[in-house]
Amino acid sequence: MSRVCSVTGKRFGKGKSYRYRGIAKKNKGIGLNITGSSKRQYRPNLFVQKFWSSEKNCFVSLKVSAHGIRIIDKVGIDSVLKKMKKKALATA
Repeated sequence: MSRVCSVTGKRFGKGKSYRYRGIAKKNKGIGLNITGSSKRQYRPNLFVQKFWSSEKNCFVSLKVSAHGIRIIDKVGIDSVLKKMKKKALATA
C-alpha cells in the first residue's frame, strides 16, 4: 500500500536540505553560505486506524493522516466514507 492518506489525499512532498557554513552577520561574521544541498522528502503523518461504522455495523480500517483523523472526528466516519465513494466513482 502506498503512503497516501485515504481521506485527504496527502502524499510525499519534495524539498531540499541545505548545509550552512560560516558565522552569522548578527554575530559579527561575514555571513552564512550554503555549502551543500541534498534532496529530501516530507512524509505525511500516517496511521492505520480502525473506525466503527454504524451504518455498515462493522470496523473499517483506513490509512489516514492526523488531519484526516480530525476530519473523521468532526464530520463522522459514515459521511467521510460516502464522500470517498463518490470521489472514487468520479475518477473511475
